[in-house]
Amino acid sequence: MNKAELIEALAARTELTKAKAGEALDAVLDIVSTEIAKGQQVALIGFGTFKSALRAAREGRNPATGETLKIAAAKLPKFTAGATLKALVSGKKPAAKKAAAKPAAKKAAAKPAAKPAAKKPTTKKK
Repeated sequence: MNKAELIEALAARTELTKAKAGEALDAVLDIVSTEIAKGQQVALIGFGTFKSALRAAREGRNPATGETLKIAAAKLPKFTAGATLKALVSGKKPAAKKAAAKPAAKKAAAKPAAKPAAKKPTTKKK
């Protein structure tokens, strides 16, 4: 899928015009690119995380001559896939949405924690 096909799919799914879908996609890509360039990470829960990574300077070899070359350090963009995306691509059942688990968690959090038993003062025998 290329960018034009992605815009068409986005327009069809969101009932936006292709022009508005294109503007929205461009805005998202611009925001992600700008944040990564600043050194920030952009985490989309379930989908993945975009961040910048530093690659240390290293030595390489020219395959034609065997000569040793110095390869400079580099700052590169990196994407790490989230659990939901990994499960979808591997064909496994995607993880259950966490929204269903939240009400149960609220009920458990609403109960006050049990207080520890009070210690009795000790008296010294003479």
